[in-house]
Amino acid sequence: MADETTLAKSAAETGAAAEPTWCGACYRPNVDILEENDELLVLADIPGANGENIAVDFRDGTLTIHAKVPPREQAGASCLLQEYGVGDYYRTFQVSEAIDAGKIVAEYHDGVLTLHLPKAESARPRKISVKTA
Repeated sequence: MADETTLAKSAAETGAAAEPTWCGACYRPNVDILEENDELLVLADIPGANGENIAVDFRDGTLTIHAKVPPREQAGASCLLQEYGVGDYYRTFQVSEAIDAGKIVAEYHDGVLTLHLPKAESARPRKISVKTA
C-alpha cells in the first residue's frame, strides 16, 4: 500500500515538472523524429490548426509545442455523429544541448508541423584527415 506522504509530495520535491492546466480537450500530437547529419527533424501531426495559433518554445533544454485549435461549428447544423475530437495540442521534449537553439526553424503545411533543429557545430559528424610521415 502506498504511503500518503509519498503521494502528497509536490512536483518540486519529486523533481517532476508541473503540468499546465486549461479547460477543454487537449491532445498529444503524434510525432516522427528523424536524425540527419546536420539536424534533427521533428514532424508533428496537428490537424485543424493554423500557423498563427501554433507556439513553439525552446527553453532550458525543453522543446514545447502548443497549438490552439478553434472548435468546428456550422451555423444551423446539429451534430448527429461526432468521431473526430477537436481540441488543442500540447507536447514537450527534452532536447540535448547539442542543438543550436538560435537556428531552430518551424514550418506548418497540410496539418503537419515540421521543426528543423540544427545540430551545433561541435555535435556534427566530421571527417578527420590522417597525416602520414
